[in-house]
Amino acid sequence: MVHCWGEGLENFRLRVFRAVAAEMSFRKAAEVLHLSQPAVSQQIRALEEEAGARLFDRSGREGHGTQISLTEAGRVLLGYATKAAETMAEAQRALAALNDEVVGELRLGASTTVAQYVLPRILGAFLRQYPHVHLSLMSGNTEKIVEEVAESRIALGIIEGPAMRRDVKTERMVRDEMVLIVSPNHTWAKSGVIEPEALTTVPLLLRERGSGSRRVVERALKAAGLPLRSLKVAVELDSTEAIISGVEAELGVGFVSRWAIGKVMRLGTVRVVAVEGIEIVRDFSFVRLAGTEATGTAAAFQRFATASVGESSR
Repeated sequence: MVHCWGEGLENFRLRVFRAVAAEMSFRKAAEVLHLSQPAVSQQIRALEEEAGARLFDRSGREGHGTQISLTEAGRVLLGYATKAAETMAEAQRALAALNDEVVGELRLGASTTVAQYVLPRILGAFLRQYPHVHLSLMSGNTEKIVEEVAESRIALGIIEGPAMRRDVKTERMVRDEMVLIVSPNHTWAKSGVIEPEALTTVPLLLRERGSGSRRVVERALKAAGLPLRSLKVAVELDSTEAIISGVEAELGVGFVSRWAIGKVMRLGTVRVVAVEGIEIVRDFSFVRLAGTEATGTAAAFQRFATASVGESSR
């Protein structure tokens, strides 16, 4: 599937040709390009006249179940048209850089806590400042985002736990703290502080395996003499929001990011309880392929996000 292109510097007929070749349909290409089907057909006929060769084999009448395929000439031209589009995209980025503009595609990934609680406001402000960036965002747990970066499916990730791989590199975005939350009706809510051993006596709500949040909580508790086997894990949940909801429903207690509890603390539906001698801090970190530096839209976003969270944390 092709994406909708901006105006850009690419020759318009070649852009139409690439769309038809990608969709193998004049009708679908017209939808992608926001053109009429006759306009698409006209551009292809004109390009065929310029090329002196048929670019598509057509079986049937257009608009009535037409089946099309690339001719040999079409396949040759498609290779060059694709290279030309990439070259023009590079040229546009280079020209934009002269004017300190940020344009182009940004494929971003973020682990679930970051995606839900940290990024929305940042992304809105970023796109207002850089309206010519075409952003796609995927979310998943830390393990998933690191895998997407390692496989080059996203340009830049933001994770909430250690990467656990050598083929990627991380760089701190902002410091975070994991805090223990309980229901306002819980016994601990009144005292506001507990001894670590008390955690072995209550149902504990944990994130799923592969979650960066779970990894840092497990490490901190183990360092305090509380390995996972000593705890009463009531249920494993796939999001911070699920843990908060479970605590509100008095299913147990749980550790969540301080970034995630602003609203529920204001509403009074959860309480934060300190655990003597245990402070769970971690970094929200940018992650990218090892041996590379962020460039273009990814570099612009990293700078913007770092500045934004810096202001929020002051």
